[in-house]
Amino acid sequence: MNARFAISPIALDDAQFRDLLELHLAAMHRNSPPGSVFALDLTGLSGPELTLLGAWTRDGRLAAMGALKRLAGGLGEIKSMRTHPDLLRQGAAAALLDAIIAIARGEGIDRLSLETGSGPAFEAALTLYRKRGFTNGEAFADYIGSPFNQFLHLDLR
Repeated sequence: MNARFAISPIALDDAQFRDLLELHLAAMHRNSPPGSVFALDLTGLSGPELTLLGAWTRDGRLAAMGALKRLAGGLGEIKSMRTHPDLLRQGAAAALLDAIIAIARGEGIDRLSLETGSGPAFEAALTLYRKRGFTNGEAFADYIGSPFNQFLHLDLR
């Protein structure tokens, strides 16, 4: 737990999680061109290769969510990072990202990657990732690059 947030797994049937996931998916579709949204829905977040985590306030509110998806070849992917709109810029996403990076390191994952969009709606997240050492790079896994999406990577070796 950092000073403000406790990081722990999220149950897929948690009402706060489902509400935040709905907000996340709506925002991704609102701020992305058709065919450019790769955010996972509830079914996609339920796979055994995923660890779904939340940043919880002291009074039990879900402040942010994010997932670590394990890929082949010692790679990992960050999925579904979203902070609740009422709790933006309070450190929840940073605490969650730090926890995901620590889990990946602890599991011996060599590189963490993520896919995200471009434009004002994505700038805060991009700033956070870059502060943690992520740099832009090539498409990975099954992604195909486009003028809209971008790929960031963090070497954990």
